[in-house]
Amino acid sequence: MTAAPGLALAAVDHVQLAAPPGSEDALRTFYAGALGMTEIPKPPVLAARGGCWFAAGPVQLHLGIEEDFRPAKKAHPGLRVTGIEACAARLESHGVAVTWDDDLPGHRRFYAHDPAGNRLEFLEPDA
Repeated sequence: MTAAPGLALAAVDHVQLAAPPGSEDALRTFYAGALGMTEIPKPPVLAARGGCWFAAGPVQLHLGIEEDFRPAKKAHPGLRVTGIEACAARLESHGVAVTWDDDLPGHRRFYAHDPAGNRLEFLEPDA
């Protein structure tokens, strides 16, 4: 069987995570403070909906407000980092718990949760 031509995807533009109403300040403390990302302005029509957007290099995470929010138990973005030990130490210095996992061959990785309970995976390929 021959596969049909796929879409010409160039990159992931951003990942959207949800958060409960009123959580923007806690999200800013985590994403800008603990992770060191830069908050980027939302277009005015979208800013009226609440939430906040962050970037670090080419990576963007958008946090949207969702009524009746419940964090996913398994779904998560995988964020590739350089200097994973320093990344974990930075999060821990901001009071964020990290859980190391060695089940992915060829990588070091850990998980952490943002203030809304969103699961985040941080990984770095082995040298």
